[in-house]
Amino acid sequence: MRAIWKGAIAFGLVNVPVKVYSATEDHDISLHQVHNADGGRIRYQRRCEACSEIIDYEDIDKAYEEDGRTVILSREELKSIPAENSHEIEVVQFVPAEQLDPMTFEKSYYLEPDAKSPKAYVLLRRALEDTDRVAIVQFALREKTRLGALRIRGDVLVLQGLLWADEVREASFPALETSVRISAQEREMSAALVDSMAADFDPEQFTDDYQIQLRQLIDAKLEQGESLDTEETFGAPAAEAGTGEVIDLMDALKRSIERKRGAAAGGGAAAGSKAKAASAKTPRSAAPPAAQKTTARSTAKTTAKTAGKSTEKAAAGGAGTGSTPAAKAAGAKSTAKAAAAKTPATKAPAAKTARKGA
Repeated sequence: MRAIWKGAIAFGLVNVPVKVYSATEDHDISLHQVHNADGGRIRYQRRCEACSEIIDYEDIDKAYEEDGRTVILSREELKSIPAENSHEIEVVQFVPAEQLDPMTFEKSYYLEPDAKSPKAYVLLRRALEDTDRVAIVQFALREKTRLGALRIRGDVLVLQGLLWADEVREASFPALETSVRISAQEREMSAALVDSMAADFDPEQFTDDYQIQLRQLIDAKLEQGESLDTEETFGAPAAEAGTGEVIDLMDALKRSIERKRGAAAGGGAAAGSKAKAASAKTPRSAAPPAAQKTTARSTAKTTAKTAGKSTEKAAAGGAGTGSTPAAKAAGAKSTAKAAAAKTPATKAPAAKTARKGA
């Protein structure tokens, strides 16, 4: 960044030397005017109405006209104004930030300490932090005395230009003077719509669609030339402007809420589909082959123990009912077979253990 101004903040008797930088920039694509017949560049000339000659910039002065009289002011005369020569940002008040009307905000500037030691700069920044206030300042920049607010952004002091009180117009619209009845249901529906759209502001989520599409149009024109098809480039014909008139307010509110809910449900369904797709690609058992073998052995041992216990219980039950030793053996074999049938992967171990139990 290049400093556009140098001066000092006057904080009581404390002097804080600073450099001033523009904190914002325009991201718009730069276009110029041409003659549509031959593409020739259109340039504006400073032509004098009296002599019809083209005048160089250094030969131009400024003038003011009032009641038919014109006063011409030379550059030297304008530079003689005391405020123009001031390079001081004078702190005049410290006020609560909530007292500043955003309507008055103008351009923002970063202030960099312009001294070997930034102690005075840091002191002023700490004073603003400790008191939770904004410094109201006056300064001269580009042939104009300006009002500003000195605030903190991170570790940097920011000078926020402010409009003068008489530069903000009063709003007076006859339509707002008429009595309008808003029903309780309409207020509830509008509150529900607000809730459905509520979020924390993140400027990174938003893009300048016009500039993106303008760049797309320029690239397409560079590639295709005069054969450019705008409908093919953008995938749809240009949208028609709406009238902005709402015929049925309640119906519009209901449809707005339904559309928001549908969009939210669509987003959830899309997330669910992605999860299912990921699950389908992932094997049921994520364990390595060695772990799977160990699990199989553990399952076989557990099944064998269960089969043995079941056989012992069956034998005991048979003895209690007057069964013969042959019946006991038959019952044990049947139990072993049943246990083996339920666990196909462990037939042999389960059967052997069951026989031992019998």
